[in-house]
Amino acid sequence: MKDIIIDKPTVTQKNINKKVINKFNASLSQWWGPYNIFKPLHHINLTRFNYIIEHSNGLFGKKVLDVGCGGGILSESMAQAGAKVIGLDISTSALEAAKLHALNQGLNIYYTQETVKNHAINHINYYDVITCMEVLEHVSDPISIIYACSTMIKINGSVFFSTLNRTFKSWLLIIIGAEYFLRLIPKGTHDFNKFITPSELLKWIDSTILEEQNITGLHYNPFTNKCTLIHNIDINYILHTQRK
Repeated sequence: MKDIIIDKPTVTQKNINKKVINKFNASLSQWWGPYNIFKPLHHINLTRFNYIIEHSNGLFGKKVLDVGCGGGILSESMAQAGAKVIGLDISTSALEAAKLHALNQGLNIYYTQETVKNHAINHINYYDVITCMEVLEHVSDPISIIYACSTMIKINGSVFFSTLNRTFKSWLLIIIGAEYFLRLIPKGTHDFNKFITPSELLKWIDSTILEEQNITGLHYNPFTNKCTLIHNIDINYILHTQRK
């Protein structure tokens, strides 16, 4: 079984939201157990993963950075597809959960506790693929994360962002429905004011060397646990960009 390393440099950047970190500081059982609090992420993972595979022309042998990897749900899928995965997060316990689970699966993943900005300093033009799933709506300065990702990607490399649209429908379904009514996720996980419209995200992308390639909506049914890609981007959406 191969070793999995967690690197722990000093974390001091302004994007660190202690309230958010505390909500995501979950144990291994909370991330991967039968009654884990992140079940919706497990249910949508395959759909997001397949989208990444399709639009990146496969991951085998590629260097991949998973920004905001949490407990390693997407990181593990990409490693199983043959990618050389680095999972980046600022939550100590989430990374510990990711490390332990990956060890049990025999996966070779490098996990590092570090901000994106710090990581970018030593990884310019380094990655073939970067994923940033459900991260931008939890930070105070999403533009800095987008810019850092744009500096780390190789020419013709793919960067994927997924986030929540700031609409009445997303407020109703995500905050009222998922957090307070169905209790699928902990109350207070999301701040509606930090939701990002596609036009805002595309404007930020245009300020970097990245170019939009595809945008699609993601629909999750909590009653059937089914997740599908749709044309409607009113709630959750995924954006594929490339460095040209």
